[in-house]
Amino acid sequence: MSITNVNIIRIPRFRCFGNVKIGPSLLKLFLDFFITLKMIWLLITRRYDVVHAHEESIFIGLILRPIFRFKMIYDMRSSLPQQLTNFQFTTSSFLIKLFESLENACLKRSDAVITICPDLYKYVNNIITDREKHFLIENSIFEPVKLATNMHVKDKSDFTKESLGINSRLGKLVIYAGTLEKYQGIDILIPAFADVLEKGISAQLIIVGGSNEQVNEFRNLVINCNAQKNISLVGRVPQSIAKIYNSFADVLLSPRSDGTNTPLKVYEQLASGKPLVATDIYSHTQVLNNDVCFLVKPNQSDMASGIIEALDNKKEVDRKISNALKMYEELYSRPIYKEKLRQIYGLAS
Repeated sequence: MSITNVNIIRIPRFRCFGNVKIGPSLLKLFLDFFITLKMIWLLITRRYDVVHAHEESIFIGLILRPIFRFKMIYDMRSSLPQQLTNFQFTTSSFLIKLFESLENACLKRSDAVITICPDLYKYVNNIITDREKHFLIENSIFEPVKLATNMHVKDKSDFTKESLGINSRLGKLVIYAGTLEKYQGIDILIPAFADVLEKGISAQLIIVGGSNEQVNEFRNLVINCNAQKNISLVGRVPQSIAKIYNSFADVLLSPRSDGTNTPLKVYEQLASGKPLVATDIYSHTQVLNNDVCFLVKPNQSDMASGIIEALDNKKEVDRKISNALKMYEELYSRPIYKEKLRQIYGLAS
């Protein structure tokens, strides 16, 4: 790939160990060992003014900073001790307390801190005293970054609805694209969409993402709901293909049932020019409101009602889309994002 003035340096892929899953894992710890070696080598052989560290790599930065005397930016995407419990990685109070102590030390000693959603911003402000170094910078820039892959996607014109399994005869297209973890609410979405179909609405739902195991589990739920004609799961695809699915959609979904961090896809959905149905939980309402999307309770009945309104109520759809585009432009667009980055790098320089 090519980005002006950016060098991408990678450690070995270790494909034999499979894909890295969301949340803490032993595979991530294994890979972190090689990231540490690579980071030490780069710091020895080159001079870096600033190290911009994500997630657990901040722990490596904290250890190496006194030796190599660089400025450190902590790009905090989530609270690591919270991840240990949320993903049921461990119940050890000692391990959780250790990670809390390390995370707090990194927050206090970093020259600047980035958090990505209001909930995390409040969490960090309860820990640090120097709040001038703390910036809320949402992950709202979503232009596709093309990585070297076996499958090169030139543009949307390379694909048709038919090639993606979209049957136009089934009616309007509703898309969910993302992971299929339990907190994403797919177990609510599928029976809710079956209710939509039972009311005589001509529509189809395509669910993009998930491991083979997850896809098979939810396909069984689709069969139980007798909705296999109008609901399909295509599994995990390259991000570029997921974007093409979204571009064909009449309605986009974010049915998350739990969590506090704002889903990153929300910002792209705001800027999509398409109606969004999202659950009325704190994870979403930090950013979303009823003026920019159809907010529904995370239950089957309300989800079905929200999807029907997004499919049929053109006046409300047009109003919400207009408001969503305005919100994105004023709060989350590229100029806003770049200005926040300029400020934080100015602080760390």
